[in-house]
Amino acid sequence: MDFDVIVLGAGIVGVSCAIHLQDRSRRVALVDRRSPGEGTSFGNAGLIERSAVVPYAFPRSFGTLARYARNRSTDLYWDYKALPSFGPWLIRYWHESAPLRLAAAARDMLPLIRRCVDEHDALLARAGAEASTLIRDDGWIETFRTPSEFEVAAKQAKELASAQDLHLDTLDAAALRGREPALSDAFCGGLHWRDPKSVTDPSALTKAYAQLFERIGGRTIVGDAATARMESGAWRVQTADGPISAPEVVVALGPWSDTVFAPLGYRIPLRAKRGYHMHYEATGSTPLNRPILDREQGYVIAPMQRGLRLTTGVEIAAREAPPTPIQLARAEVYARPAFGLGRRLDAQPWLGLRPAMPDMRPVIGKAPRHPGLWFAFGHAHHGLTLGPVTGRLLAEMMTGQAPFTDPQPYSPARF
Repeated sequence: MDFDVIVLGAGIVGVSCAIHLQDRSRRVALVDRRSPGEGTSFGNAGLIERSAVVPYAFPRSFGTLARYARNRSTDLYWDYKALPSFGPWLIRYWHESAPLRLAAAARDMLPLIRRCVDEHDALLARAGAEASTLIRDDGWIETFRTPSEFEVAAKQAKELASAQDLHLDTLDAAALRGREPALSDAFCGGLHWRDPKSVTDPSALTKAYAQLFERIGGRTIVGDAATARMESGAWRVQTADGPISAPEVVVALGPWSDTVFAPLGYRIPLRAKRGYHMHYEATGSTPLNRPILDREQGYVIAPMQRGLRLTTGVEIAAREAPPTPIQLARAEVYARPAFGLGRRLDAQPWLGLRPAMPDMRPVIGKAPRHPGLWFAFGHAHHGLTLGPVTGRLLAEMMTGQAPFTDPQPYSPARF
């Protein structure tokens, strides 16, 4: 065999899996058609979200559903042509978001969320000083425009923070402006979650981790993951260097993972939530210090190396459908005056795909019907957050070590 393991996908999850397997004396090839960090890991709000102890659920209130049905909101836009194919998935997502099922999902995800910052810190310590400069250690802030919305959210947040031992500051309008002077007076208050960290260039961080992987002996190869086949007891993949083989293969292709598992007969309900980002010039003299969520309009403004990055909410559309300008344009109406956004810095909006499961748990573990086939995908909005901790858990399972947590909730066999 050329390698012990082939990891398909060089996003944050695949790179992290490759590092942890290489650390455990496996000869690992990391294969992708692009350079590390150029896919889904390229564009996001840059949060290592330690406070995300409750998964993103499908809304259950009639008012929110009615607003979404009108298809005029900023935080969700849906393409009517995609609804027939998305319908069964959305119904299951709604079903899994019922209070008791959501609570169960939160319990299952908590062991991963609790370790997310620690696992990133462990890789950062090895990746070098340049990688560490990409990290901010001052959390993020949810902001509110309506006092009644702020009052309800603040009460719920305090209860959650107390139950989960999270550090939270509740900020009135004056305190919010004191902490973030760059904000306008559009917001009446905010919730500062202090446990998370943020990244000023998620793609650069993924590349720094990939460089660490290569320094410890791993190989990064350009190749086509969709060519993965089991032949004569080995997994073979076509690459720019010719075919390579290994007894084990990891599918960590995010929203494209179905290009491998579907031809093998697996019916895993993976769908892609689309989202956009754009960078802007800051017009004010005071910099933004940390990512800010406009809670009521559903977009994030994050200070990045390239400028202020606006990341949109969710677009429900076919994975291959052309980009649309609708969601970004809607968010700009609210974000420009609130954050002092200047001219656009990118030629075109970036379109990304969040790989999501309807039960709000990723797929991590051994495929039930094919020897040597492993899965690590479906992290939805938290791929950056959960990449390193997923890599550790999968590597422990693959090398016979005791997993740091029960992996059963993430098993591919649940479908």
